[in-house]
Amino acid sequence: MVSLTADMSPLHPDRNLALELVRATEAAAIRAVPFIGRGDKLAADGAAVDAMRAFFNTVNFDGTIVIGEGEKDEAPMLFNGEKVGNGRGPQCDVAVDPIDGTSLTAAGRQNALSVIAVSDRGSMLDASTVFYMDKLVTGPAGVGVVDIRLPIGENIRLLAKALGKPIDEMVVSVLNRPRHEQLIAEIREAGAGTRLMSDGDVAGGINAARHNARTDMCVGIGGSPEGIVTACAIKALGGHIQGVLWPRNDDEKQKGADHGLKTDGHVYEADELVTGQNTIFVATGVTDGQLVAGVRREGDFIYSESVVLRGRSGTLRRIVSEHLTSKWL
Repeated sequence: MVSLTADMSPLHPDRNLALELVRATEAAAIRAVPFIGRGDKLAADGAAVDAMRAFFNTVNFDGTIVIGEGEKDEAPMLFNGEKVGNGRGPQCDVAVDPIDGTSLTAAGRQNALSVIAVSDRGSMLDASTVFYMDKLVTGPAGVGVVDIRLPIGENIRLLAKALGKPIDEMVVSVLNRPRHEQLIAEIREAGAGTRLMSDGDVAGGINAARHNARTDMCVGIGGSPEGIVTACAIKALGGHIQGVLWPRNDDEKQKGADHGLKTDGHVYEADELVTGQNTIFVATGVTDGQLVAGVRREGDFIYSESVVLRGRSGTLRRIVSEHLTSKWL
């Protein structure tokens, strides 16, 4: 089997899979631009899906979507199990989110991203049968220090000590949802501040794991697919991530168990979410955010910003691109 890094020899620098994938997230982000702030998240998502799928067909890899837009009957494009790429090159598991933050895009709010994550074939946990996952994400200081099984207040105190920060300077990201009312109260009772996110917990997790980020931890229940995508990025950042599947009802719990998932409170560690270090995460900003700037149109040109994270090399690269408007919109 060809590995993800087989195309990385000095003889073939133009075959860098990570940089090829950026074209797909750029395309998805740019195609979503006309729908930013227009209130129609389905139209924005549809445009991004179409663009990403078209560019996938030009990429030199043999990909299978493990985490996509849904099951085949529900998602005509980029569905779970779909083959992507031109069939030549490394065999990969693929997770896609053409727009992580469709509601953010529709409202014209910050932190919407177009995202692709890939890893070696068979290495990504397929958690698609259980929609939600409780997650804990930190930067490298949290490795071996925090644990999702501990009370949030204790985790804040432990991480603050590891970071050498006063607790009242700690900031924790959490999705602003009714289910998190008690969690938010406990974070504040511990003396830390909160950064409440309306959507987009992939960006929230990555921002918590980045060096010199404005947040120190990201916690709470969000999407299971987003947890797998985030894990691919955390591998490159050297951070900490744990996840516990959170079935919404007994039927979903049983469906997950039938699919081979551990739905009884098992804590999935980073290497269970995505095995090994051979991961690639790419994201292009749709709207402005802490991680990347959003797509910007200035007359004849469109500007985009992307990040590329490689687990094996532990590298984060930023790519700022200039596109001719006439070729896109």
